[in-house]
Amino acid sequence: MNEIKIELTEVNPQEFFGSQNRFLEKIRSYYPKLKIVARGSTLKAYGEPELIEDFESKSNMLLMHFAKYNALSDEVIERILQFNPNEPFLPEDASEAQILHGVGGKIIRAKTINQKRLIESVNKNDMVFAIGPAGTGKTYTGVALAVKALKEKRVSRIILTRPAVEAGENLGFLPGDLKEKLDPYMQPLYDALRDMIPHEKLMQHLEKGTIQIAPLAFMRGRTLDNAFVILDEAQNTTHAQMKMFLTRMGKNAKFMLTGDPGQIDLPRRVISGLKEAILVLKNTPGISIVYLDDKDVIRHQLVKKVIDAYKRIEHEN
Repeated sequence: MNEIKIELTEVNPQEFFGSQNRFLEKIRSYYPKLKIVARGSTLKAYGEPELIEDFESKSNMLLMHFAKYNALSDEVIERILQFNPNEPFLPEDASEAQILHGVGGKIIRAKTINQKRLIESVNKNDMVFAIGPAGTGKTYTGVALAVKALKEKRVSRIILTRPAVEAGENLGFLPGDLKEKLDPYMQPLYDALRDMIPHEKLMQHLEKGTIQIAPLAFMRGRTLDNAFVILDEAQNTTHAQMKMFLTRMGKNAKFMLTGDPGQIDLPRRVISGLKEAILVLKNTPGISIVYLDDKDVIRHQLVKKVIDAYKRIEHEN
């Protein structure tokens, strides 16, 4: 009798085995001649060599599917366990606008033409500016592309940053350590990540530094190699901050900058680094600028009306 041991290091065992071990029991039903034991993050099987070999192969396919789509279903388990290596195995819901599968198998995809253009630009260029009003999915799409690049091992880390300008000089008077003080300003980035990476895995990435979320000031003096870097709320950078950020780019790096020039929180008479960068870099090879507008707003339908109303007032003034 042979034995095989599989360590579930890249997935959450409870989610992989299913509620009340539903998925595990389904796998057991396909291998009645094997003794299958699950303890913690270890899956063991005992039985004849041929069955053990098939079990290991199919288990690895299930793990790969779960790692990619963050979900399993009875249908997927059946398709994989009945898989014939001589036939093509195609994932469900294939779509060119699809970016990745988030938590619970949620499909994260481009929902508008300009979001699709943004994805195409990131695939073709190493530096991309995504310009548009709030709610157009700039940051969310960027984070999804970064997570996809990390999953596919095209980069070794994700770095998300934004200027903490909203905190201003008052940051020193807030209670708690630096992380506690800055987390509220980084919350939109955490929210996007929670949609795309299971909680346990996300915490591991944050602890190991595979995913870093930090204020723009922390980028000074660093060279960012093998990383997908997103500068969010870039309209709130100064000339010096923008120049500092853009010159951090290292080998095998993707830089994405998102911002809304109509939503600047800088002091009066301070020029936005984003506005300046768009002007000086607009015809630079390897750099793409993608514009999103109110047609790309994917929040509540009232958000479009709010943007239109304020646009009219701003044009009148």
